[in-house]
Formats: sequence, structure tokens, C-alpha cells
Amino acid sequence: MRGQNSSWLFLGLVIAALIFWSLLLNQTVSGAQEKHLSLSELSSEEWMDRWMGGTKTPVGALHLRRFKDPMYIITREFGWTPNPGQEEFLPVTVPKGFVTDFASIPPIFFSLLRPDGEYTYPAIIHDYLYWTQSVPRDQADQIFQRAMEDFQVNSMVAFVIYRAVRWGGQFAWDANAREKARGEKRILKRFPQNPLTTWEEWKNRPNVFAP
Repeated sequence: MRGQNSSWLFLGLVIAALIFWSLLLNQTVSGAQEKHLSLSELSSEEWMDRWMGGTKTPVGALHLRRFKDPMYIITREFGWTPNPGQEEFLPVTVPKGFVTDFASIPPIFFSLLRPDGEYTYPAIIHDYLYWTQSVPRDQADQIFQRAMEDFQVNSMVAFVIYRAVRWGGQFAWDANAREKARGEKRILKRFPQNPLTTWEEWKNRPNVFAP
């Protein structure tokens, strides 16, 4: 019961922050839509090329496949490198075959913010760090924040998402630790060919995971 109360408190804080964010961004978004080509008018490659052409620190374009359920496979290695002056962070490489469900981001965002928004690339890096737990959680969150800055995510959107993972990310962090302790794996060496295959079905097949 205590855990449920904490979850509701967290969701209430996130909703309040989102309301505040939406009020501040109402005019900003409408102005930006007039100045920039809509993301829906770009192919995924064109969208990524737009970001890769600048002085961003992401390494490689984002390539995904989806299971029938909302679980995604990284089909080409990509990563993030720190900017000058960020030497306290190490480069992050997300390997081909990593499976993500964006669980390190509170699910409430999926109904309010586009799942293919500018923060998706940083979010997958964040998910990978939350899964491997190769760095402390606060550092994983800071890398997420820096990566959103690299993608020029609106500062208020980035602030709200960052605060949300600071408030509620411990749930995902602890859940990942429990799953790994039970033998759960997240890096595939074989991908399903049938788009109707679910993650639950595929992960229970033999010889699908990398060593």
C-alpha cells in the first residue's frame, strides 16, 4: 500500500508539472510550428540527418524494430559522447539488439508527448544505462539531461522529463535490478521476422540472446 501511495504521489507531481509546462509552451509551440517543417512531414532518416548534420554528440542514426507489443529492438549500434567540459561522463554505446520499452520514462508521458519526439534518442540511452546500471542512477539521469540538450529539446520539456525521472526513476531502476537477478536479458542476437511476435514469446525462445 505504501508503494501504491508513493506511485500516486509521483503521478500527481508529474501531472502538475505537465500542466505548468503546457501553459508556458502554448505560444512557443504554435510559433515553432510556423517556422519549422513538421516532424510528420519528414522521414525518419531525414529527421535524424537534420540532427546529425550539426555539432551534436550523438553517434549514429537511430534504427528500430518493434515487437507486436510496444517493445523495441535497436537494429544498429548508436551512442552518445560527452561534450568538452563534460569529462565526468564516459561515452555511452547502445549495442545492436538492445530491447527497450522506455520504462525509465514514466508511462504517463506516452499519452501526452510523442513517442517519436526529439527526446526518444536520449531516452533509449537512458533506458540502456538504467538496464546495465554501469553508472550510478543520478549520473544516468544527468547523461539523459545532457543528451536532451544536445538534441535541442525544448528546455521546459527537458526540465519536466528530467525532474520526472529524478522523482520516479528509482522504481524502474529497482525493477531492472530485480529482473536481471532473475536472469532476464535484454540484448538479442536473433531478431523475429514475424511482426506479430510478442516480446514475451521471443524472449522465451532458445538461443536468441547475445552472450
